[in-house]
Amino acid sequence: MLFLNRLSSLFLFSVLFLQALLPTGTYAQQALVKYVKPIIGTQKMGHTYPGATVPFGAVQLSPDTDTLSYELNGKYNGDVYKYCAGYKYEDKTIVGFSHTHFSGTGHSDLGDFLVMPTQGRLKLNPGTADRPGSGFRSGFSHANERAEAGYYRVKLDDHRIMAELTATERVGLHRYTFPKSEDSHVILDLMSGIYNYEDKNVWTFVRVINDTLITGYRQTNGWARTRTVYFAMSFSKPFKGYGQKNFDKTQVYKGFWRKFDQTRNFPDIAGKQIRMYFDFTTADQEQVMIKFALSPVSQENALENMRTETPGWDFDGIKAKAQAKWNTELNKIVIDASEDDKINFYTAMYHAFINPTSYMDVNAEYKGLDQNVHQADGFTNYTTFSLWDTYRALHPFLNIVQPSRNNDMVKSMMAHYEQSTLKMLPIWSHYANDNWCMSGYHSVSVIADAIIKGVYNGDAEKALNACVATASRRNYEGIGDYIDKGYIPAENNRTSVSNTLEYAYDDWCIAQIAKKLGRGDVYASFMKRAGNWKNVFDSRIGFMRPRLADGSFKKEFDVLSTHDQGFIEGNTWNYSFFVPHDPAAMITAMGGAKKVAVRLDSLFNMHLPDEFFAETEDITREGIIGGYVHGNEPAHHVAYLYNWVGQPSKTQERVRMILKMQYKPTPDGLGGNDDCGQMSAWYMFSSLGFYPVSPGSDEYALGSPAVKTAVLNLENGKKFTVEAIGQSDQHIYVSKVFLNGKLVKGHSIRHADIIDGGVLRFVMTDKIR
Repeated sequence: MLFLNRLSSLFLFSVLFLQALLPTGTYAQQALVKYVKPIIGTQKMGHTYPGATVPFGAVQLSPDTDTLSYELNGKYNGDVYKYCAGYKYEDKTIVGFSHTHFSGTGHSDLGDFLVMPTQGRLKLNPGTADRPGSGFRSGFSHANERAEAGYYRVKLDDHRIMAELTATERVGLHRYTFPKSEDSHVILDLMSGIYNYEDKNVWTFVRVINDTLITGYRQTNGWARTRTVYFAMSFSKPFKGYGQKNFDKTQVYKGFWRKFDQTRNFPDIAGKQIRMYFDFTTADQEQVMIKFALSPVSQENALENMRTETPGWDFDGIKAKAQAKWNTELNKIVIDASEDDKINFYTAMYHAFINPTSYMDVNAEYKGLDQNVHQADGFTNYTTFSLWDTYRALHPFLNIVQPSRNNDMVKSMMAHYEQSTLKMLPIWSHYANDNWCMSGYHSVSVIADAIIKGVYNGDAEKALNACVATASRRNYEGIGDYIDKGYIPAENNRTSVSNTLEYAYDDWCIAQIAKKLGRGDVYASFMKRAGNWKNVFDSRIGFMRPRLADGSFKKEFDVLSTHDQGFIEGNTWNYSFFVPHDPAAMITAMGGAKKVAVRLDSLFNMHLPDEFFAETEDITREGIIGGYVHGNEPAHHVAYLYNWVGQPSKTQERVRMILKMQYKPTPDGLGGNDDCGQMSAWYMFSSLGFYPVSPGSDEYALGSPAVKTAVLNLENGKKFTVEAIGQSDQHIYVSKVFLNGKLVKGHSIRHADIIDGGVLRFVMTDKIR
């Protein structure tokens, strides 16, 4: 371990040295990568992964700890939900290391190309968690595991192999330290996947080019319906032999490939369910490395990606470069806070900068929604848009600290629209597919926020037209009813209320673009639609409620239940506050500021019995404060609504409470799915003292900063500094706020206040103002 600690020190030195070679702007970088703990969120509900990736990288090389099937006895297997990221901290075995993972999602896919080093008798099944020796999996201990930004290491106890992982944008680099053995193996499992099930693999093809190089592809039909990933795999040492086992169902027709023995040393392999192996003789402590490159386009492009990004075998150099890239990104915000808060903050930034992911090769080619090959002209093409989650805080956060990237993300959404036969912007897209998950059409929120804040430099008129076309797609999830009636009837849609509320907000976003572009007709039309939230508000009970086609409200209704009540991932206690674009009108409808203040207090102070969320896997006790569900997104803005009812001290109180209760520097430190960085973005905004209640507006609501100071090193070369005078765990209230020396009279600041640079100073106290 002393040797490894010295290596870690050497790597940190290398990181700092490489920073001098990277563009850093005008500020001196700090060594912040040490505060990133990727293990946070890997236990219980966080659904993060601990493996190696670079900022927004196309490769996420990480351990998978089990191989549960999505299907069990012809039905959904609920336990598979625990493995959305492939890794579960509570597990005691590892089945291998795959190259693609989602971070923090509540549904899954991916887990492509699982690699597992073994030694001893060859086994081509993964075995089971209770009997790891029955297969190629291995036991491991967290004591022998280390997860850092851009690097992962673990000892595979059963095989006596040390596994190390790092990555470039498109290449995963493995380093395995073997014991002395005549029977060392590397297994390439082309069957394995996350949220896997029979027939998910459509086809697999592998070519063994020589004794160190393999290429191929795999096509799957999962969350992404038509998804093909190409690869190139290179070994640092020639293998002495190789083979495969095909687990396909027996077919009557076998063709004439049966003339060959395809199980051993045969270089042309195809099928649906294939596992390969490569044999080596290894000396004691001999290191065998693997470069594994991905491409969305072709095997040739995968090879080009490999040769461009990893021309040699310098594992330590690649790791140092990966960590230097992370350190550069982390230095976009430099905070002064407690050690635990620094770990939480920089791990949150790390998680926020994983997704969306780059989706194009080094030659800028990518496969589009039309399944054709396209060239990204003048922008980086991105995928993994979990928009129902990330429009709320992640993309607004990127508009401040990563505006060029977010500009490219909007351009990627526009490319998606152009390639779509339905002429719709993405709902939840990944790998040249839209999986249509969740409600709303929140691309329009991201686009509006980027246009209103001056981030998007593309054709804003075309973007507006794409937003209008998406919002006018009558045969998508109740939009026709919504247009005709002003709400979605409960008989026609199980999430009729939440869909109506989210469409109304998105329509307001469209109106803001139209207003900025002088499109008065579009503005008037969509501002009218933005008021449709009123059509599902039952003033008699003061809650949003399912409404039937005849105009009456549904009689059977439980305000506490999160299941089958017209909402998605929340109950009406949380969703009734979802009018982020017009809180003042919502407050009036609910009976005024005093009544709404009492209701907000009730939300945070009530006890929500388990029975009211027992039927939804997305909500657990860890993510709930009173009846407020922070572990899911619909109420993420609610703590800030106290500003609108004249009680900003309650906003300050609630925000600081949520920060402490829902975020911890431990494996179980996230109270819910991180959802591609949304939970993390909420943490960073709220720690800085402001939050975008309504993306598409240029305003941020003020809260209570949890940092002592923070310096935002902006892309335009300016600095925006947050100071919290007298900050402590007891001093959570704000007595005064100054912007560039002038007293802030309201409870918000504007986007320009941040981007123009300056100082936002909070004067903190332990007493309510």
